[in-house]
Amino acid sequence: MPLLPALTPLGGGLFLGWTLGANDSANVFGTAVASRIISFKQACILCGMAVILGSYLQGAAGIETLSGLTTQSVSTAVIVTVSAALTGTFMTYLAIPISTSQAVVGSILGIALATGNADYSGLTKIVLCWIGTPLGSIVISCVLYKSLEWFFRTVPMSMLTRDKILWGGLLLAGTYGAYALGANNVTNSTGVFSGLIDGVSDRTLAAIGGVAIAAGAITFSKRVMLAVGGGIMPLDAFCALIAVLSMSITVHIFAVIGAPVSTSQGIVGAIIGIGILRGVQAIDLKTIRKIALGWIMTPILSLILAAAAYAIFL
Repeated sequence: MPLLPALTPLGGGLFLGWTLGANDSANVFGTAVASRIISFKQACILCGMAVILGSYLQGAAGIETLSGLTTQSVSTAVIVTVSAALTGTFMTYLAIPISTSQAVVGSILGIALATGNADYSGLTKIVLCWIGTPLGSIVISCVLYKSLEWFFRTVPMSMLTRDKILWGGLLLAGTYGAYALGANNVTNSTGVFSGLIDGVSDRTLAAIGGVAIAAGAITFSKRVMLAVGGGIMPLDAFCALIAVLSMSITVHIFAVIGAPVSTSQGIVGAIIGIGILRGVQAIDLKTIRKIALGWIMTPILSLILAAAAYAIFL
């Protein structure tokens, strides 16, 4: 089958990948942009390249996990991706960093409930990883904070040298975070199409999803990027480096495990960890509540949209 006609059903996956990039890329470079370490344009270029690379090299593992939650047809896969994408677009418009993983899983469960064909064995693994993501980021950020604080306090260096280390480290951490984003979250955009399109392998699906994520980061991520970067608590370059690196390590670990998790939950957990060490009064609890409400509503809204679309169109 020629490749272009075969990829036509992937329109929903491309839409979801774009939404994912518009929302979740904020989590890897939002702190750097908000603290004016790099420009938004530079962040988009680095993010786009790293996301595509991570998607292609390590994106296939999570696809196997997500595609096992329920049996899909091309039609239901389109409903899943479009429902999740609409949810993500709405939350991005509200400048709320969400879990695209939760949006996709919510949509899949909506289809599963509508068809009566659900396999909840894989869901347990995913939910446990969702819980572990912010908790893991909190722990890692606390460890990194204390370690790097000791390093900068112990090793003699000028202020200029310290700033250069932080600037370079933040660029590397953001690029690594974008790679981890592609490796883990590309599953969400095209994973449900696994095995449904003749001649299209999981690695090809991952590469296509990576390109869509990069496009979303470039075209529509600025509002959420600024909200994540400075909305939860003020971040200097040192704290920004800790937050992004902690999130990146956490998400990459789950990418290797094959569990699609949320970079939003990772970065928020990392910032909360820093806030705990610096004093919780530094944390904007109103923003935290807004983000938490978005996390709760995301899978519910996706589930409702997917179930309704199945009832109406199929």
